[in-house]
Amino acid sequence: MPKPQKTLRVPAKRMRCAIYTRKSSEEGLEQAFNSLDAQRKACAAFILSQKHEGWAVLPTLYDDGGFSGGTMERPALQRLLADISAGKVDVVVVYKIDRLTRSLFDFAKIVGLWAIKELFSSGSPRLLPGA
Repeated sequence: MPKPQKTLRVPAKRMRCAIYTRKSSEEGLEQAFNSLDAQRKACAAFILSQKHEGWAVLPTLYDDGGFSGGTMERPALQRLLADISAGKVDVVVVYKIDRLTRSLFDFAKIVGLWAIKELFSSGSPRLLPGA
């Protein structure tokens, strides 16, 4: 009887995942576990569910607490965009698209920087892969 052939599993390419969080007011940010932490935890769980695809959370925090989503002038967002341009980030995960921006115009500018491969349905973290 012939032996079954073994299939070689090619390891997935490592995908460096950044988590971006934002809360427009500073209210509640002083709490031990706040909205930014909850957003990050949900996104990290999603990234972990994609571990088989090579996804791994980057240790850098991109948290904009107390900044409106109606402007691109947010320190963590600017650092994130710079890191994407520098090739340090492969995938950006946000809890909801409105955490990234509330401006359709700014969203279009951001989309121009990235090749969006997939958007997940309402209620689950959104994925915006880097180019």
